[in-house]
Amino acid sequence: MSSTEKIPYVVTGKNYTAVAVNCAAKSGEWIKSKLGQYKSLQLKSSLHDLVTEVDKGAEQMIRRLIMTHFPHHAILGEEGVEPGTDVSRLALEQAQSEEYLWIVDPLDGTTNFVHGFPFYSVSIALAHRGEVIVGVVYDPMRDELFVAEKGKGAYVHGSPIQVADERELSGSLIASGFPTERERALPINLAGMAALAPQVRNIRTAGSAALHMAYIAAGRLTGFWELNLNAWDLAAGSLLIQEAGGRVTDTYGQPYHVGVRDVVASNGHIHDAFVHALAEVDAQG
Repeated sequence: MSSTEKIPYVVTGKNYTAVAVNCAAKSGEWIKSKLGQYKSLQLKSSLHDLVTEVDKGAEQMIRRLIMTHFPHHAILGEEGVEPGTDVSRLALEQAQSEEYLWIVDPLDGTTNFVHGFPFYSVSIALAHRGEVIVGVVYDPMRDELFVAEKGKGAYVHGSPIQVADERELSGSLIASGFPTERERALPINLAGMAALAPQVRNIRTAGSAALHMAYIAAGRLTGFWELNLNAWDLAAGSLLIQEAGGRVTDTYGQPYHVGVRDVVASNGHIHDAFVHALAEVDAQG
């Protein structure tokens, strides 16, 4: 094999990454099989924050698989936490003292799933003493598995990925979302969109923060920002981006940690300009 050929990344054995991959793949395929067949739809924190029995079933599946291999590890899953910003923050604070903490969003993009819009994902991360060391995002509709391991790079389908090379906001395709918290976060996020739209190539709001971040790692998006997200939305994607050569911070440019809720992620080259554009219109939260 020549030195220029790419060597596929292969996960082997019962290690942390292998278990994360197995959990994401199995739950993702099960979710896909339930598309258009969910029976119950409930509101969580608002009209725009949905949950189905599929979300709950997928999380139970993931929990069982993790506990089979690592019974002494802790798990922080979206469906195991009551709705609301304060409750989510408290749940994370209580879990952060655990040596090994799995951070799980069993179905990131539930609204898309409910409407049959094919952009949703399973997001699974493992933090060791507060630092994310494994990140997996699985898109069951495209059968794309994004995997990152601390210090070992980021991959999709076993092939290395890296962030886009755009150097200016003007050439950047960025993404955001419409926060479910409508009183504070939504108006601030909309102000950021209004400010950035004339400065970038375009903005996408496809409805899955985890997939948006995986797309930055794969070079398909240049940046992403959104307010009032949770650890389970961001943890896996943060490692994917960092291992692919990008940068993840809060909206003030401070380094990412699992407690960050207002996030800016990018290929790194545009990051300072990105944060500055939000600061100019007081859209940092």
